[in-house]
Amino acid sequence: MKAILADDHALFRDGFALLLKQLDAETQVLEAASLDEALEQARLHPDADLLLLDLSMPGMEGLDSVQQVLDQHPDIPVVILSASESRAQVEALMDIGVAGFIPKSSSSQVMFSALRLVLSGGVYIPPQLIGSAPPPLPPDSVLSRLTERQREVLRLLAGGRTNKQICRELDLSEGTVKVHLNAVYRVLGVANRIEAALLARRLKLVQ
Repeated sequence: MKAILADDHALFRDGFALLLKQLDAETQVLEAASLDEALEQARLHPDADLLLLDLSMPGMEGLDSVQQVLDQHPDIPVVILSASESRAQVEALMDIGVAGFIPKSSSSQVMFSALRLVLSGGVYIPPQLIGSAPPPLPPDSVLSRLTERQREVLRLLAGGRTNKQICRELDLSEGTVKVHLNAVYRVLGVANRIEAALLARRLKLVQ
């Protein structure tokens, strides 16, 4: 496995590199201490399996910087590492297509499990940021208002796919996927992809 680890704290990089090697003893860890260095490592190693990105290192300017990474390297799964645990921030990052969000306060076992999920093609969202109250179940008649394509998009979203993965699987543009998702949110009465995914699981659209 080849992983790009971008964080401006050398001690954190050292510790996280050890965690990555627990996943695969042969893991090649490519370190970066700024956004520019992370982008350069991604340019030099387009076959990287993972890009771990700190939100507060030099050069990072919030969502715009993350979007820049996603746009320039769409085939590398991006996982955010952050000391912040803002639900609004997580939702915004998920909406633009990151593959995971790992709070730096997480235990090593939680981080390990999150990385395994992302490497298997899923999307990791920390449970404490999802919220304890699930969205209310809509009446059956509301579900019938979803088109077949909207159901497919919802099923893939609930299965942990990012927008870019949904685009590839359904052969749709990213703009079209976003239109379908907005329609799904409106019909189901949810505010974002996290609530939509939880509701789809309660409705057994995915196992």
